[in-house]
Amino acid sequence: MALYSMYPIEEKYVRTFQLFKWKDMPCAFLPLDHNNNNESWYTPGPELDSFRLSSKSHWDIPVHVGGGKIIHALASHPTPPVFDGPEDRNGKRNHDEIRFWADYISENHEDSSYIYDDRGHYGGLHGKYFVVMGDLNADPFDGDSFNYAVRQLTNNELINNSVIPSSAGAIEINELDGGVNLDHCSNPMYDTADFSDTSSGNLRADYVLPSATFDIADSGVYWPPTSDRLFDPLIGRFPFPSSDHRLVWVDLYV
Repeated sequence: MALYSMYPIEEKYVRTFQLFKWKDMPCAFLPLDHNNNNESWYTPGPELDSFRLSSKSHWDIPVHVGGGKIIHALASHPTPPVFDGPEDRNGKRNHDEIRFWADYISENHEDSSYIYDDRGHYGGLHGKYFVVMGDLNADPFDGDSFNYAVRQLTNNELINNSVIPSSAGAIEINELDGGVNLDHCSNPMYDTADFSDTSSGNLRADYVLPSATFDIADSGVYWPPTSDRLFDPLIGRFPFPSSDHRLVWVDLYV
């Protein structure tokens, strides 16, 4: 993970949550071993006590954009909800990594009171302007996420979901790829990732979600059509020259 900013970062107030333990989230969806009397998948004691929620990290990075306004960049990269077994340990971890932000931004401070950062400070967001961003590895309608995990954010009244970034290229690729994409519920114009057409298919996996305190000026996904001169060198078809994920952008009135 990396964050680049043309505006100064309030480094003194940066919070990271890489060390937060999964077991410390109330009512966490910790996986159960269905082959062992539904005992905890992770061994109680040293294993469970040391297992972190965040598969990479969760960051709250305050950025000073002028006029006394601070925008909190809430960045993370939850684990993909696949590559596991019937215990669905990755799906449930992905769900709770996303839930972390829903609790963190909640106006009910009891929802975030359990959260502690890597410096040992407790509590949720301090500020009214934020943007949740990153590869969240979850689509609100399709794919393998647990309990439609990302709806904790896409249906959240504290987030401005009035505009969904889209592209024309994603529609074209959906038609060219076919496969499981033809059975998807989501509008393909909102896809941000080009995955296997025999498993999950193309999904909306990458997000820039501004707080409801912002008005959105414009947005998009950088996924040009195949006729674009930059398609082959930057986007391409499998094996991809860059990534199977696409750039998502949002312009905000600040």
